[in-house]
Amino acid sequence: MILAIDQGTTGTTCLLVDDELRIHGRGYRELPQHFPRPGWVEHDPAEIWASVCGAAADAGDDFDTIAITNQRETTLLWDRATGEPVAPAIVWQDRRTAERCRELDAELISRRTGLVPDPYFSATKLEWLLREHGSAGLAFGTVDSFLVWCLTGGEQHVTDVTNASRTMLVSLETLDWDDELLALFGIDRAVLPRIVASADEIGDGELNGRRVVVRGIAGDQQAALHGQGCHAAGEGKATYGTGSFVLVHAGDDASPAPHGLLKTAATDGYALEGAVLTSGAAVQWLRDGLGVLESAAESEQLAGSVPSTDGVHFVPALTGLGSPWWDPDARGLVSGLTRGTTRAHLVRAALEAIAHQVADVVEALPVPLAALRADGGATANGFLMQFQADLLGIPVEVAAERETTALGAAALAAGLSAGTSVGTVYEPSRPAEEVVTLRRDWHNALNRSRSSRESLR
Repeated sequence: MILAIDQGTTGTTCLLVDDELRIHGRGYRELPQHFPRPGWVEHDPAEIWASVCGAAADAGDDFDTIAITNQRETTLLWDRATGEPVAPAIVWQDRRTAERCRELDAELISRRTGLVPDPYFSATKLEWLLREHGSAGLAFGTVDSFLVWCLTGGEQHVTDVTNASRTMLVSLETLDWDDELLALFGIDRAVLPRIVASADEIGDGELNGRRVVVRGIAGDQQAALHGQGCHAAGEGKATYGTGSFVLVHAGDDASPAPHGLLKTAATDGYALEGAVLTSGAAVQWLRDGLGVLESAAESEQLAGSVPSTDGVHFVPALTGLGSPWWDPDARGLVSGLTRGTTRAHLVRAALEAIAHQVADVVEALPVPLAALRADGGATANGFLMQFQADLLGIPVEVAAERETTALGAAALAAGLSAGTSVGTVYEPSRPAEEVVTLRRDWHNALNRSRSSRESLR
């Protein structure tokens, strides 16, 4: 029996599954978000660990193996002797190092790591923390490393290759820490975890008083790629969560990605990636920040209650723009408001924006997709999935089990190549000329949200 821990940005999900990936229990705990300053996003490491313990208890206690998948790039620093964090975790959405990223050699970063110099990644976050706290006696890790440390009582300080490839400190060719990049950011190898393969057995541990084996680690998006069974070049998926992430398997090709995209390590080989930084988080903001919604589930009914957005566009650049624009200074924008605008128009504009951002990524891919496999919580929203299929002009195949990320981690632990099958399929139905108009109007709104520095490029 495997407990698959999916430690995400807004909460932790645990699935209790057997070695054929049949689900026997589920648990979920929300994770508070902290915004101490504009552009800063933090988590309390103690709250991360508490959410894992609570979700695991909710799922059940009949397990002997733990698999981990996690929000990537979020950066933690803790004391090796005590295990106590020395600062809040800096979340992947955090923008505090944007100015530092503008100083970096974009060509070097892309060629060496497959990434772009953006505060999204871990290197400048870690550089910032080390400048504040030094490095003596400290350990760095992304969330997977921190959880393994907690589970093993500090016996294991590791990260898997998929998470390591998101730090901007790893050579994409060697999949090891890169000395030139470490020197660039002033990072001592002594603070870094050991890099392991995603399917490796890590060691013995304990959770909620139960002895376990830790086996199988992958960043959430690579775990979803594995769970969707995308192992051949050209097979792709989109995960709809706090952000939206499109990954397409690239085989063994370690060459840099086309402009606007990323190249990253998959659980087997490499993947092209497009990262949309704010998608589900935009709906959450409408709910929590503006009180427009009582629940995210209400958004589907509201969006379908009006025939269009009536000219309203919402560009949810609440933490800048990711792929394919990479503009950390972009700001969220709502345009086209009139006296006739209702909350239904605004909610519909938010859902359409999620689909438009994914379409921007798919259009940047070097090869067309025959279909897009989809997973994540927002795939329950039929309006969003149908609109996505309409914009792309290809079928959107929604996974039968939305928690594909957790099942992907469990599949790694069980030595299986996939975690879920296709459930609902959405076929495109909107006329092509209408899609052209929708896309044109979206890009007009998008360009108004972008920083003057980027707009002039």
